[in-house]
Amino acid sequence: MGDLDMDLEKWVVGLRREFHMYPELSGQEIRTTGRVLEILEDLGVEARAMEGMTGAVGLIKGCQGGFTLALRADMDGLPIQEMNQTDYRSRTPGVMHACGHDAHTAVLLGVARAVVESPWAGSMKGNLLLVFQPSEERVSGAREMISRGVLEKPRVDWVMAAHVVPDLEAGTVGLFRGASHASADSFSLFIRGKGTHGGRPNEGVDPILAGAHFVTGVQSIVSRNVKPTEPAVVTVGKFHAGSVGNVIPETAQLEGTVRALSQETRSQIMERLEQLRGGMDRSFGVQSSLEFQEGVPVCMNNPEVSGFLYKVALDLLGPERVLYLQPAMGAEDFALFARERPGAIFRLGCGKGETDSYAPLHSPYFDLDESCLMVGVRVFTEAAKRLLAS
Repeated sequence: MGDLDMDLEKWVVGLRREFHMYPELSGQEIRTTGRVLEILEDLGVEARAMEGMTGAVGLIKGCQGGFTLALRADMDGLPIQEMNQTDYRSRTPGVMHACGHDAHTAVLLGVARAVVESPWAGSMKGNLLLVFQPSEERVSGAREMISRGVLEKPRVDWVMAAHVVPDLEAGTVGLFRGASHASADSFSLFIRGKGTHGGRPNEGVDPILAGAHFVTGVQSIVSRNVKPTEPAVVTVGKFHAGSVGNVIPETAQLEGTVRALSQETRSQIMERLEQLRGGMDRSFGVQSSLEFQEGVPVCMNNPEVSGFLYKVALDLLGPERVLYLQPAMGAEDFALFARERPGAIFRLGCGKGETDSYAPLHSPYFDLDESCLMVGVRVFTEAAKRLLAS
C-alpha cells in the first residue's frame, strides 16, 4: 500500500469512528447530513441536501455527459445502547451504529476523495452520483429520495451499494445472482369477541382462543401452501389481549411480518392470511379485520451489474476472496433503487476471521474490522473508473 493509500485509509477510518460516536436515528440524521455536506464541499464535490428530509447527494461530473453511476450509502443508527468500551463508542445514550451504516457513509466519502484525487478524474466521460440515504432502518429513506427525483438529475443508469457483514472475514466480498434480500411486509389483525368472567366462558366469545387458532393456522402457510422450493417466512411477533387472568377480554390484537423471495409467493401469503381470518370468524363467532402494510419488495440484483462487480472484485481481491451468496430473509430498502434502475448490492466482509470473535448486526456489541473499509473504497472506485473513465 502506497503512502497516498495509507493516508486515505487513515482518513476513512477516522470518519467512520466519528460517525460511530454520534449516531442518529432514522429521520433524525441532521448532524450526519451536515458533516457529509461539509466533507463533500471540502473535496470540491458538488453537493446538496435533500429537500424536506435528511440525506445528501454529491455529484462528480465528467467532462462529457453520458453514463451516470450512482453509489448509495445509508446513514442511520439504531435505538440500542452500545456496550462496547472502545474510545470511539457511541456518545449518544440509547443510540448506536449497530448495523454498520457509519462504515457505509465513511466508505462512500472515501470513494469521493479517491475519485477526486485520481489522475483520471478530469477525463471522466460520465457522472458519479453519491447518494447518502437516511432512514434505511425505517425502510422509508429510499422511497422518499426516489420520490424527490434523486435518480433523475442526472438520470442514473446503474446503482450500486454495499453492506458490511461480520460473518464474512474482512477482505472478502459476497455478491448475489438474482435476489439478495426478501420482501418485507407487515400485517395487523384486530379481533372483537364478547368479554365475560373467566369462570363463565360460555357467556362470552373468546378473542384469545380465536387468535391462538389463527397463529396455529399461520404455521401451515409456509409448510403446506408455499412451494417447498420457495423460501418464505410468516411470523407473528405480537399478541396483546386482556389485562387480568380471570377475565376473557373483549378484543385481541396480533401483529406479524411476511418475508418472501418472489412477488408470487408474497401475494399468495397475503391471500392465505385473509382466508384464515375469514375462517376464524366463522369458526369462533368473532369479528375481525386484517390490515396489510406494504414494506419493501424483493431486492433483485441485475445480472449485468452484479457480474460487473464480481469481475471488479475478482481482479482486486483474487478468487479466494470473492464469492456468490444465497439470499437472506432480511429486508433492504436498496430494493427500491434496484427496482427503478439496474442495480446490485454486495456484502462487505467485516469479521475478524474467527467465528467467536464478532457480534452480529444489531447487537449492542457489534463492531467491525476496519480494514474492510478500504476494500469497499477500492471496489467502488475501480467500478467507477471502469465505467466512467475508460
